Amino acid sequence: MTITALSDVDPCEAKFAQVAEVLESAHTVTILCHVQPDADTIGSGLALGLVLERRGISVQVAFSRPSALPESMRDFPGLHLLVAPTDVRESVDVLVTVDVGSEGRLGELSSRLAGANRTIVLDHHRSNSEFGSINVVDETAASTTALIARFFDAWGVAIDRDIAHCLYAGLVTDTGSFRWGGPLPHVLAARLLATGIDGDAIARKLLDTHPFGWLPMLASVLGSAVLVPEAADGRGLVYAVIRRSDIGDLRSEEIESVVDIVRTTSEAEVAAVLKESVSGSWSISLRAKSAIDVSAVAESLGGGGHRLSAGYTSTTSSDEIVAALVAALG
Repeated sequence: MTITALSDVDPCEAKFAQVAEVLESAHTVTILCHVQPDADTIGSGLALGLVLERRGISVQVAFSRPSALPESMRDFPGLHLLVAPTDVRESVDVLVTVDVGSEGRLGELSSRLAGANRTIVLDHHRSNSEFGSINVVDETAASTTALIARFFDAWGVAIDRDIAHCLYAGLVTDTGSFRWGGPLPHVLAARLLATGIDGDAIARKLLDTHPFGWLPMLASVLGSAVLVPEAADGRGLVYAVIRRSDIGDLRSEEIESVVDIVRTTSEAEVAAVLKESVSGSWSISLRAKSAIDVSAVAESLGGGGHRLSAGYTSTTSSDEIVAALVAALG
């Protein structure tokens, strides 16, 4: 079914027209998602890929790592468009990145940027480095899938059930099940649900389904969480450390979910989870309740993100990471 536009005037309208013109003239398109993909980047990539495929365009969708798509996303429509990093074309008419804040977030696939005649960046991260020849970045968008939905409206694309599934997945996860983002995510959700998708099942698989091994990992990690009440000008920081020995065979979804439990601490405005990688480096996820812009904190430490959700990486020790974070928070 066709759905109506969110609004009559969109601040990205002129750029949407540019993007549509470039895509309509393309014969080959590559869509790249970020490393350690979440539902927003994969949902955006597959939704756009399905639309392009239906227009007769040869399209590939890919991400560089890990080697397999997270299990929670393996029922997304359009998975036939996903290719391995080694199979991504070296040269292409148009390369589109979705939910990718910088070239570094593409991992090894950042090399494919040089082989594209045109590059398009579609994103909602305030810290986006705008590395494309056309950059459509709207930090007010609740998710990149919400931005993609607006682009489809401007392009005259009818959103059917398969596309709606992909768009809803990114929307429900990036809004924390609609706990933040204002009224527009609810409006868009209603439109997407009207296509017949099962919103409950999509959200449950993405957010509320974990193997039993997740529970002992949580017990270990949360039991060692630390509260720093004087951090962030007295607003408080709570942090937890996930070491490789805690992870075992758990999926990336289980590891990424920990920060949303840590953030519920009432005595802390900011939550952080440090996750150790196989190489020994660390990935740090930051969350804030309302008063602190953690994207600015993450940027000062080499990362980026959104006002209430951001992250960065570090090769120092966990103790040094915590000390630097406390200093950055003030």
